[in-house]
Amino acid sequence: MDIAEELAGLDATFDHTAVAAPRIRDLLPIYRDLLGGEYLDGSDNLVNGYRTLQLRYANGSKIELMEPLAGSTFFDSFFGLTRGRGGVHHLNFHVTDIEAAVAALRERGYRLFGLNLAEPRWREVFLHPKEAHGVLVQLAQPGPRKPEPTPSLTDVLAGRGRRGNGVPSP
Repeated sequence: MDIAEELAGLDATFDHTAVAAPRIRDLLPIYRDLLGGEYLDGSDNLVNGYRTLQLRYANGSKIELMEPLAGSTFFDSFFGLTRGRGGVHHLNFHVTDIEAAVAALRERGYRLFGLNLAEPRWREVFLHPKEAHGVLVQLAQPGPRKPEPTPSLTDVLAGRGRRGNGVPSP
């Protein structure tokens, strides 16, 4: 049974592909300018040490661009595997019930990591790349969020986006 058949039983829907690099600015000429991605939103994750922004395409598909924040070691092992260049970091699928998804995956013998059920606005778990033929798969259950103004792309890159650390992207 392949991963698509396994995920079908989880009520999972594909949301986005995440691409990480040492600098988001190096990704924009391809994913925004050449391929026509429209800036959607962006923020910093100060706990884990990365900056992210999402681009949306004409058919509604999305790509998330990621870079480490200054001093962060979050991507060190990933960049080690990619010889410092980066690449596809993970695939994100949304599920309607993360607890049921976790139970089903455990029942099927999958090794999970990064389980976070404490944050109501984003509950998540990851399938280890060894379980998914070398691909990191994130399953997430988005929750209610308070409306917030969307920061501009310029503000995100300047470190002034949502939960921004004030340090500009390299």
